[in-house]
Amino acid sequence: MQEVVCTLFRMFGRKGSQPASPYSSASRLSIASLVILGVGGLLSISAAAQVSPQTLTTPVFVKQPLSPEILAIHSRAKRPVAKVPTNLELAATDSAPTTFNSEQGPGPGPIGPGPGCNLFPAPASIGTSVPLSYFGPPPSDTNRSLVGPVQLLDTGVVDVAHGTITIPLYLGHLKGSGKNVWYILTDVDDSNVAAELGLNFSAKLTFASHSARTGNLDANGNIVFDAGAVNFAPERKIIPGPPGHEFPPTFATPGSVGDASYGPLVRIVNAANVIYNAPMVAFDVNANEISFPNGNVDYTKVHDQVVAIDPVNMTVTINLINGFSFGRPVWYLSMDTSIPLGAAIEHNTFAPLMQKLLLGHDDSFASPVERIFISTNGPESGSCNNPLRQGLSADLADGFRPNNVLGGIPTIALDYSPYWDAQLFEWTQDAIDQGFRGQVREEFQILTFVQDGLITGPNGGKFQSAGFAINCPIVQRLD
Repeated sequence: MQEVVCTLFRMFGRKGSQPASPYSSASRLSIASLVILGVGGLLSISAAAQVSPQTLTTPVFVKQPLSPEILAIHSRAKRPVAKVPTNLELAATDSAPTTFNSEQGPGPGPIGPGPGCNLFPAPASIGTSVPLSYFGPPPSDTNRSLVGPVQLLDTGVVDVAHGTITIPLYLGHLKGSGKNVWYILTDVDDSNVAAELGLNFSAKLTFASHSARTGNLDANGNIVFDAGAVNFAPERKIIPGPPGHEFPPTFATPGSVGDASYGPLVRIVNAANVIYNAPMVAFDVNANEISFPNGNVDYTKVHDQVVAIDPVNMTVTINLINGFSFGRPVWYLSMDTSIPLGAAIEHNTFAPLMQKLLLGHDDSFASPVERIFISTNGPESGSCNNPLRQGLSADLADGFRPNNVLGGIPTIALDYSPYWDAQLFEWTQDAIDQGFRGQVREEFQILTFVQDGLITGPNGGKFQSAGFAINCPIVQRLD
């Protein structure tokens, strides 16, 4: 039997439980017998006829392993672990600029200035009678699923002081025109390639192939893309709504816009159709035009989340963003969004090809996405001094990020995808009046509040997918 590389996502029910399936045993066997075109050839249920229907409540997928020759092609993309710039110039993090809604660039980082804008965990020594120096290495050194911190994207160094990560920069080209495509690699849908290159493994990306560009790896491990361009020249600008109701904004335009063929995923045709998450950070420019190794980036040429870029040493430093996954604080990147409004708020690229994603089916068979939960009207009074601060209105009011809640990430769940299906939620006026509104940090906590009638969709509507997706690769679990 071929190597089992993943058990697919508790397909017919909630995470963490053995769900009651609406399908009969015969139906489950039929589903399990499906053959899906994917990474490395065919994904199939191995020897389905030899497996009893009772074992197929959660289908086990078997993927053909890449041949040594194909894996060697992908290994060409491996780069040395990137080093943090020594003279990085960052904007002050003690306060947001007064023009943050029209500022170009990534916005404030994830460190401070107050508890509502800094999710870094408190030291374990608090409340004990022993000093911090007593505590040994975290349990995650033994098992990455235990108490952290745990770096998940291993291609570079996280700068905890500034809340950034420095990772390898790649130079590919556009087929035909030969135009320069500057990009990064963050995720891949093959576990062996992920281990070889230090990327996040996401089995779900296999099911996002219809929203991926195509390309081929050249002899140096760089991608020649068949299509997809991004214009980084536009100026990002947002005009918030009135105080207390800043979301939705009255006007919003993103700082970078992809053409109809641009999405961050790319399917590598000459290397077994493995799918990479390869967001573009600059396009159709030469190295001397984007040489900002110490910061002060020209955002008419470079992605807004870039803090520094060094085309000589082939590294790029990117801003990190605060969030939560199942109660644990995390840092992630924000690179692309499938609608202009989301891209403007996220300081990232509008990627039209992402609109081909199937949304609203998280945790179902063949879903390419995980859910991200985004409050529209969370607590914002007091700005970053408020430890319960959360939501888009807070983001648009003070310029700091909204502290979103992510679904499963590696080491917490098996169903991670960097493609996040946005679930906008709104606290009801009744919940606010009774003092129930606060900062939420966990998926099923939110879903319980929805069930209890404390949270709805925007404007009191049905809680569901908002109809757009965000490309947010996970970087680090902070605990």
